[in-house]
Amino acid sequence: MATLLTPIPRFSSPTSFNSSTSPPFFPRIPSLSRTLKQRIHSSRLDSFLDLKPESKPEFLDIDLPRHHPSERSQYDVVIIGAGPAGLRLAERVSDHGVQVCCIDPSPLSMWPNNYGVWVDEFESMGLEDTLDKTWPMTTVYVDDRKTQYLDRPYGRVSRKRLKTRLIEGCVSHGVKFHEAKALELEHQEFVSMVSCDDGCEVKGSLIVDASGFTSNFIEYDKPRNHGYQIAHGILAEVQDHPFDLNKMVLMDWRDSHMGSEPYMRARNDKVPTFLYAMPFSSNLIFLEETSLVSRPVLPYMEVKRRMVARLRHLGIRVKRVFEDEKCLIPMGGPLPRIPQRVMAIGGTAGLVHPSTGYMVARTMALAPVLAEAIVECLGSTRMIRGKQLYQRVWNGLWPTERRCIREFYSFGMETLLKLDLNGTRRFFDAFFDLDPYYWQGFLSSRLSLGELALLSLSLFGHASNLSRLDIVTKCPLPLDPNPHMSHLAWANVVIRADSPSMLSEAFSTGYEGSTSMLK
Repeated sequence: MATLLTPIPRFSSPTSFNSSTSPPFFPRIPSLSRTLKQRIHSSRLDSFLDLKPESKPEFLDIDLPRHHPSERSQYDVVIIGAGPAGLRLAERVSDHGVQVCCIDPSPLSMWPNNYGVWVDEFESMGLEDTLDKTWPMTTVYVDDRKTQYLDRPYGRVSRKRLKTRLIEGCVSHGVKFHEAKALELEHQEFVSMVSCDDGCEVKGSLIVDASGFTSNFIEYDKPRNHGYQIAHGILAEVQDHPFDLNKMVLMDWRDSHMGSEPYMRARNDKVPTFLYAMPFSSNLIFLEETSLVSRPVLPYMEVKRRMVARLRHLGIRVKRVFEDEKCLIPMGGPLPRIPQRVMAIGGTAGLVHPSTGYMVARTMALAPVLAEAIVECLGSTRMIRGKQLYQRVWNGLWPTERRCIREFYSFGMETLLKLDLNGTRRFFDAFFDLDPYYWQGFLSSRLSLGELALLSLSLFGHASNLSRLDIVTKCPLPLDPNPHMSHLAWANVVIRADSPSMLSEAFSTGYEGSTSMLK
């Protein structure tokens, strides 16, 4: 989710901005030309699909230390990708004196997507000053009759502030940058080499892939049966909108806009989409129509058509589009093979929340954890390399309990895949009725395995009878919680476990150990 970076004096909002010294950064809205006014006046409500985004590519003005091929240096760590994951890891590892080179085709260009986070997540990491807009509450429209108001502040990340902070940290710690695309990897016993599209070769003791979901550098030993989250979003000037400026719209599951679209309604009943909205002022707003998860992926044009119908029903006339974005996120599926010669962080490492699609805050939190494991190996006098290095860093990012917790979230994703619109509404109505500790912890990936078990019990207790029926009849068995256990054996253990600690041990020790424990 993206942020435009020129200030606009014409728009103001009572909502808080996290800056005490500078104005908020949003697109400047100059006066409209006569031709553009005529085009808007004569346009239909759904014409925003034909409007061209007005934003231009933007780049940070920072002098980067460059890798020089003539030096033939060997680095401790070579990171492929300068997105949030790659830069955060580079900053944290280099802070301990580890030599790092970051390879990216355009390391100073702005990231293309918008990032929304819960404010407390960034506050816990000292990153709250990188938020350019916050809302004190969030809204979930369950249906046309029921609305949930969540007392948890939400924020939009400023791409410029976050990337500037991360790159400046990298520069101050001596990280080198190479502006090229990584093409191939070659491994020897204690060193690996990245071949780039400019003919340059960069060597390092450890290669970390932070290049995103489309990477071919990470290996899997199971079929990649992802679910997919897909969305179409626009940052737009609108004539007006109906949303409260003090509340961010997390989910709008209402479907009254489908009244005149019977085919679309039937499809939406089976594979629903919701509206996600960040209102900045009465006529500046970010709108995104989202399919939470589907398999196969919902067609992109269908998502856009549903958004057209929704905005038309809400009376939102889009006058100008500053940015648009297509968001496609693989969710769930297996983790990469652990261990392997190439380390991963971000989307390539399976850090996307399988039930929600959230990743940026989790990546910001786990990059220091991975950095610590790397520093223990490469920043010490022992200089642990080769197989021991790969084993330690992969297990540092994915210890047993964290893998089990991810399986629980994948279980949640598989459940959501089987719910229709009404089932999805019932699920989230019960979910947001839980104690805030549990629903907030679930969305932020900070619950222990035992707490997740308690959440499940509480969710079942809060659910309506129809929702309980959905849970009983549509929930799949957990997804390979332990490679030594069949699903039938695991179900038997879960049924017989009488405490969260027993459930956690069942995940960790396998069927034989857990069944002997339960005897």
